[in-house]
Amino acid sequence: MTLAQRLADGDEAALTECYVALGPLVRRHAGRLVPDHVVDDVVQLVFLEVWRHRRRFDPARGLEPWVLAIARKRAIDQLRAEARHSKRSVPLDDTAGVPDTTCAVDAACDVRDALAGLSAPQRQAIVLAHFGQLTQREIADRLAIPLGTVKARTTRGLRRMRELL
Repeated sequence: MTLAQRLADGDEAALTECYVALGPLVRRHAGRLVPDHVVDDVVQLVFLEVWRHRRRFDPARGLEPWVLAIARKRAIDQLRAEARHSKRSVPLDDTAGVPDTTCAVDAACDVRDALAGLSAPQRQAIVLAHFGQLTQREIADRLAIPLGTVKARTTRGLRRMRELL
């Protein structure tokens, strides 16, 4: 039985042999597509996918082209992930375009302090509604209390927060 057939049948030893036989080829292929610091990650992802999707493999079509196609896809995924990451990151020396978040932090602290000034039932209703993103009906069901009680607690709590803020 060939290595490809054994791999398709789920033979774990075949995966090891596949890695030994095709690992250097996959590493060279990935090395042409991605930066050096992520080649090992791509190779690992390739052989993980080879094992996970071994049932999709058709031994009649050839093991090497199938593995290299997976390597190409994982390398492209890695490049896309790095591109997304580089768009989000801001170099330390280029902070001129970064908005000042101190006002937002101050506002968040004020809201936290105002929430602490509420009664426990009011605070619970507001936290579930705004931070838990639950509807008043869902809050009533979760707390096993009437809908009108949830509405009253929320309204009174928001009114009290307005005073505190």
